[in-house]
Amino acid sequence: MAESPHRQEAEHHDDSAHDDPSGRARADHEGHGHDEHEGHGHAEHEGHGHDEHEGHGHDEHEGHDEHGHAGHDHAHDLRGASRRSLIVALVLISTYMVAEVVGGVLSGSLALLADAGHMLTDAAAITMALVAMWIAQKEPSVERTFGYHRTEILAALANTFALWLIAGWIVWEAYHRAFREDVEVVGLPVLLVGIGGFVINVIAAWVLHRSSGESLNVEGAFQHVLADLLGSVGVIISAVLIIAFEWHIADPILSVVIAVLIVYNTRKLIVNILNVLLEGSPERIDVYKLCHDIEEMEGVTLIHDVHVWTITSGNEAFTAHVLLDPAYQGNLDGLIKGMQDLLHNEYGIGHATIQVERSVEGCTENHHVGHLLAYARSTG
Repeated sequence: MAESPHRQEAEHHDDSAHDDPSGRARADHEGHGHDEHEGHGHAEHEGHGHDEHEGHGHDEHEGHDEHGHAGHDHAHDLRGASRRSLIVALVLISTYMVAEVVGGVLSGSLALLADAGHMLTDAAAITMALVAMWIAQKEPSVERTFGYHRTEILAALANTFALWLIAGWIVWEAYHRAFREDVEVVGLPVLLVGIGGFVINVIAAWVLHRSSGESLNVEGAFQHVLADLLGSVGVIISAVLIIAFEWHIADPILSVVIAVLIVYNTRKLIVNILNVLLEGSPERIDVYKLCHDIEEMEGVTLIHDVHVWTITSGNEAFTAHVLLDPAYQGNLDGLIKGMQDLLHNEYGIGHATIQVERSVEGCTENHHVGHLLAYARSTG
């Protein structure tokens, strides 16, 4: 998204009816016959005041609350399932972490100690995710009109940074361990503890994976557990090599491999987190198709000043200005509800704010997205 949207509470803008010499739609927009709208420019939209808005009563907002609540209910259901998954994973990981610490100290294995240390960060990451989930449930206020949902995204970001720090520490320790000849690793205890850790991590990863696709917060915790799972695999392989061939160098080498995999596996997570924080359009939503679907509705001439963004995982928001067809004589409330139904049912958007206009003359809102759509269709 080019810039944060202006989130007006006034959803329905009903100007006095008059011709629209400056609200020019795209010449190639089939089904609307708006050749006269070609050449829609920024200069033509200066000075649009909002004091002329009519019909801001609650009756005109029919359908908005319905879909907003439906979206929130869905998010609450997802949050409940995610919380249960996090608690189960936390119990599993915390229990086995103690065994890995003891095994690492007794055997002298860096890979095992690194894995135990990562299990500790797993427990901290899951705890952070649970705390963020609890904070996100707080009701919105005048100071936080969208509530505290973004705390879950911030927790995911913190967990990602923690993973990178752990990976850096593992590489640093492995580098120094590789040049020390006085360090020997006892293979059998490492192998036994590594196998146990692998089983625990598989279970924890499976539990979290069911909710990770629906929440970046849970995804951050899942990446911690997945990295720990890779660590267990590295521990097992290094133990086998030490037992069979006395290749003690395998321990630091595999530790570095694990660190690289940790960073690699978080690449998509960090991209998604930054996209939410920058209020980018959700990856799953085709904004061009969404705008096309709305403009195909009877009574709609043009949609512009379009903004689609994610408040938190599973909770998307939408704002736009919709230019009415001057000849449209239908029910305005019904048209707005139809657009909200489309957004909710086809695109899963639970919070939609739609400003209806009879003219875009003098409108000072940013119309970059509208021009982008026009250019894409004229060249596509």
